[in-house]
This record gives sequence, structure tokens and C-alpha cells, in this order.
Amino acid sequence: MTASSTKRRRQLPWLHRHGRTVIAGIAGTGLVLTSYLTVVKLTGAKAACPTEGCDRVLNSPYAEVLGIPLPLIGMLGYGAMLLLALAPLVTQQARKDLQVQIEEWSGLLLVAGGAAMATFSGYLMYVMVSEIRETCLYCLGSAFFSLSLFGLALSSRRWDDLGKPIFTAIGLAIITLVGTLGVYATPSGSSSNGSEMFTIKTTSGPAEIALAEHLTKTGAQEFGAYWCPHCHEQKELFGKEAAAKLPYVECDPNGKNAKPDLCRAAGIRSFPSWKIGGKLYEGVTPLDRLADLSGYQGDRTFRQGSLQELPNRAAPIPEPAPSP
Repeated sequence: MTASSTKRRRQLPWLHRHGRTVIAGIAGTGLVLTSYLTVVKLTGAKAACPTEGCDRVLNSPYAEVLGIPLPLIGMLGYGAMLLLALAPLVTQQARKDLQVQIEEWSGLLLVAGGAAMATFSGYLMYVMVSEIRETCLYCLGSAFFSLSLFGLALSSRRWDDLGKPIFTAIGLAIITLVGTLGVYATPSGSSSNGSEMFTIKTTSGPAEIALAEHLTKTGAQEFGAYWCPHCHEQKELFGKEAAAKLPYVECDPNGKNAKPDLCRAAGIRSFPSWKIGGKLYEGVTPLDRLADLSGYQGDRTFRQGSLQELPNRAAPIPEPAPSP
């Protein structure tokens, strides 16, 4: 680099000279954050969070897109932004014309990626506040990172034609918003007619059937929704025959024989939830524990085992529409 080019670079605003480094730092932090959340989501572990809101949001029906965990999508997005930010920095020894092209195209792609991430994060913030009604600190942090990346990508360089990145950002924002609204038209891709989303593949033994009958006889209740994957996990523990005998209450207004008012009156906050002896227990519950809670004294040779190590998985419910 010549003395004149060095002088010209020093005359540039600080953000123009170091913007890529700042973007890389934020994207790298977001990559670490979403990598951790991906591990939490895939393993069913509990997130390190001062409130329960983080786990409720991460296990909500909005936490997956077409079966793909949102943290994994975020991890890929931050990874791409990190590579784009570093591209001109690692090609400084390339030909001048090639380096200019790399900086030009990577800058435009940073704006496009930042606009898409900021739009998607904005929608998720709306869902978190209006539907899930929980606070997820990780989600707030990721939204702040996404918005910062977009702002920095747009303002950290001098554009010959400012209309190009602005129209690119607007176009990507519209495409992202339309696609997001399409994917989330119904939670977790659930069917619009309220039919069962899953098929129970396990079979019941005498112990599972006896426990299901005991739960019904003693007035226990299982609250869930037809689209809830964790509710399906609970039914798989019982098996097909026993699941048909469970005291199940459908909470989604679009579900079959739905009783959303009963769910609201019971204070249900996540699916599945069990009400036994007047107390609520959230999450997929091992059969041995259900037997203990309900005072079941019969056969306990459950085909799925005791499963005491089963993580407490539960999906927070979207706010149901008010009754007319």
C-alpha cells in the first residue's frame, strides 16, 4: 500500500475503515450464540437463562421452520455474514480489480442478508410479544445483532449508487416477510382442519392401558393441541391403544372436540400439561411419574421403560383467539 493510498484511507470515516471488522465481530458473536441454542434445541437440554421464558420460546411451535430448528437457521445466517464480512480482509493480496469486485459484491450481499435477518427477527419479536408472551433474552440479543448487522452493512461503506443497496434491502425484506407469513400461516405447519398431525406408531401393553384407565377414573386431565409434537411424544409413551383411553383435552380452537375455555380456566401455559390432584405438571412426563402422581398401584411393566431421564419438554401455547 502506497503512502498516498494510506493517507486516503485514513481520511475515510472510522466506520468505513473498520466496519467490516465490527460486522465480523457481531456475526461471530451471533454464530456462537445460535450454535449454543442449536445444541440446546437438538438435545432437549435446558437453556442457561435467568427466566423460564427462554425455554418456553425455544420449545414453542414457532421455534421450527419446516422441521428445521430456528437456532440452526440463525447459525447458518450468522456464519454466512461472517464469511462475507471477512472476504475483502482475507483477499487483500489479490489483484486490485478483483479485490474491488469482492468488496462490492460482498457489501451488497451483506445488505441483503442483513435485511432478511432483521425482517425475520422483527417478525419473531412480534410473535414472542403477542403470541407466546414470554421473554427470551437470547432472542432479544439475536434480534439486536441482526438489526445491527443490517445497519452496519448499509452505512459502513461509501456507495456509488445508494439506490442499489436500498432497493436490494427492500426487495429482500418483502420476500422474507411474505415467505415467513406463509410458513407460519398455522403453527408448526399444522393442518387447517384440526385433524391429527401425527400417527402413533407404538403399541400398548396391559400396564399402559391400565394406567390410562386409572388416570381417567381418578379425574386426571391431559391438556394438549393436535399440532404439538411433544403431545405426540407423550402419546407414544402410552401407545396407540392406551392413548385412545387418556383423559385428553384439546386446547386449540381449531382442533377436534376443542375446549379452549377449559384450558384457559385451568391456567394452561404449555403443551402437554397434566392436571392431577388439582396440580399442574408441564411437559412430557414419564409413565412411572404419572403413576406416582396419580396413586396408581397396578402393573408397572411399561413397554417404554420408566424413562426417568426424559427431558421435560413442553411447547408454550400461542394465545388463543378470544371467544365471540
